[in-house]
Amino acid sequence: MTKTSLFPFVVVSLTVICAVQQARGQSVSANIDASKTGTPISKYVYGQFVEHIGNIINSGIRAEMLDDRKFYNVIPTPPPPSGNGPRFGRVRLRPWTVVGPASAVAMEAQRPYVGKHSPRISVDASEARGIEQSGLVLVGGKSYTGRVVLAGGPDAKVTVALVWGPGVSERQEIKIGRLRADFKKVAFRFDVPASASNGRLQITGTGSGDFSIGAVSLMPSDNVRGFRAEVISVLKELKSGVYRFPGGNFVSAHEWRDAIGDPDRRAPKLDPVWGAVQPNDVGTAEFMDFCKLVDVDPYITVNAGSGDAWSAKDYVEYCNGAPTTPMGKLRAANGHRDPYNVKYWGIGNEAWGFSYQFGAMKLSQYVFKHNAFAEAMRSVDPTIKLIGSGAMADTMTGSKESLNLGNDLIPKPLGPADWTGGLFAHCLENMDMISEHFYNYGGTHYDLSKAQQVPNDPNEPLSTWMRRPANHIRLKVEEYQDYEKLIPALKTKRVPICLDEWAYAGGPPNSYKVVPAYAWSFHEMFRHSDLYQMGCFTFATAMYSANSSQAVLNPTGLMFKMYREHFGTIPVDVTGNSPQPKPTDPPGGEQPAVNAGSDTFPLDVVAAFTSDHKALTIAIINTTDTDQSLDLHLANTSLTGKGTLWRMAPKSLLATRQVGSKPQVEVESSAVNSMPSSLLLPKFSVSIYEMQIK
Repeated sequence: MTKTSLFPFVVVSLTVICAVQQARGQSVSANIDASKTGTPISKYVYGQFVEHIGNIINSGIRAEMLDDRKFYNVIPTPPPPSGNGPRFGRVRLRPWTVVGPASAVAMEAQRPYVGKHSPRISVDASEARGIEQSGLVLVGGKSYTGRVVLAGGPDAKVTVALVWGPGVSERQEIKIGRLRADFKKVAFRFDVPASASNGRLQITGTGSGDFSIGAVSLMPSDNVRGFRAEVISVLKELKSGVYRFPGGNFVSAHEWRDAIGDPDRRAPKLDPVWGAVQPNDVGTAEFMDFCKLVDVDPYITVNAGSGDAWSAKDYVEYCNGAPTTPMGKLRAANGHRDPYNVKYWGIGNEAWGFSYQFGAMKLSQYVFKHNAFAEAMRSVDPTIKLIGSGAMADTMTGSKESLNLGNDLIPKPLGPADWTGGLFAHCLENMDMISEHFYNYGGTHYDLSKAQQVPNDPNEPLSTWMRRPANHIRLKVEEYQDYEKLIPALKTKRVPICLDEWAYAGGPPNSYKVVPAYAWSFHEMFRHSDLYQMGCFTFATAMYSANSSQAVLNPTGLMFKMYREHFGTIPVDVTGNSPQPKPTDPPGGEQPAVNAGSDTFPLDVVAAFTSDHKALTIAIINTTDTDQSLDLHLANTSLTGKGTLWRMAPKSLLATRQVGSKPQVEVESSAVNSMPSSLLLPKFSVSIYEMQIK
């Protein structure tokens, strides 16, 4: 935290006496000096990340209920080979199956509506023939809307039906009017009286001749601009500041032009990164709608893998150019005359991933590529903020990508595998922030001596487990300080960190256990608010629990919301009398030279003024499985004695919040009429005090 101006507050000393003495006979105390403040905390550190991976976008936040709605696969689809599912790819698509004889369905490749082919059904007066998709979860009392794109002969009579049970009355049918040779969109609506876990949408025909299906869509009628209403509702509560899109590894083989214009006309394609079929339904326009719905700023990463600088330039112009520019005219033709004015742009994702990233190249070559992209993108909008795809030594070591670019596991400073160092040395004028990533894993940690992830000691202190993500954040601070010594220009042009991928992976889903660890991560960012200016958590869908029609914030989402709403924005200096324990492992990999945390072990304490200086906020994490106490000393501010305490303190680390179950953890609030004479922090609790200032 950078020290700035003094504030002329009256000195007040408030001592909170320990309720429990530490084993060594000394109480832990924290000293908060309101005259020493730091760089304001950016709202963007609470940001989120979404990527076309698994079901995160296509059904996690999108309301579309049908798979393969534009018929990438042949109907009927042959069963996939056993155990050949895509790694991290979208859950295997539900297939379309044939109603009537299989011979009645053919895939027409001569004049498809979109993509490689469209199904053509030969009809007969004696039976219904067509296709259906099952496995739809329907909620009784809800309505569903959709559309189907059809073409056919005048004697083919088509029916669209939604089926929720086996009985004749457990379906609703809509008769389509006379078809024509050219494809036409037809809207429909169904009202479903009963719930079903295996509903079916059928598109069938009778009569004579044939008909073709170009595309079909089905969504709950309460969708919000094509997104799930319940998901939009909970994500909006977070006030996340910024969302990163569309990747992630996905972006390195993605062509942005494939996902603009009429969604029904966007051809589905196999994403080679994750080995999954992508419908291209959520592209630029949809992401902009989504950002407006959840009230955040967009952050777009361009394809610097298989992509080129010209396409990146065109993408910036498509988003930000006037409607008189070539790409602005295309945007206007697609229904969006006004520019989107996207401010934050990332150049590539994990460009350092030499062994797996599409289009990866050596650092000595990539620095030229980054500069070419930056110059091209700024040529159409010089106001944009560019984020370089960095990787400090910790990332290069833990991923072992350092060995693919050099001979040393820990990269030599400014050597061929020091990715961030190379960008700083050769591209400094062409970036405004540096992207950094890290992941910790619930059951393992990185052992530098073994150069791999190893199982955690089952008897390790809880605080050790909780500290790991914060240690990664601290380590990058130490590495950045080393860069400042090696590259003097960084002192005159500071390039803050955009931590646009980070998470503690592998923990129990929707459980509380990761909450203190994530809160500690925030604390470490707040302590270095001059350096950490943006963060995008992996992934936004990890903030909530959901089923097909409901969503609730899980413990992680609640904690993000609690800090965003109740913790201040102007950091205040905190010191203490109980330093964090010294590291037992050598620096490198995941281990900084100095362990993360305030000098208040086993607690972690941060403080900040609200932006209007009307309140002082104090956040305290107990990282242990026993109650802990604290002496608190405040200087250079005067409190009214009035305030509020917000706290998360469940009885179990495995407490959950899940749809359909009673919440086992909440953010509990209580009025504070005066600072208590004894402050006791419950085991593994996260607390925020907000005290009014005179």
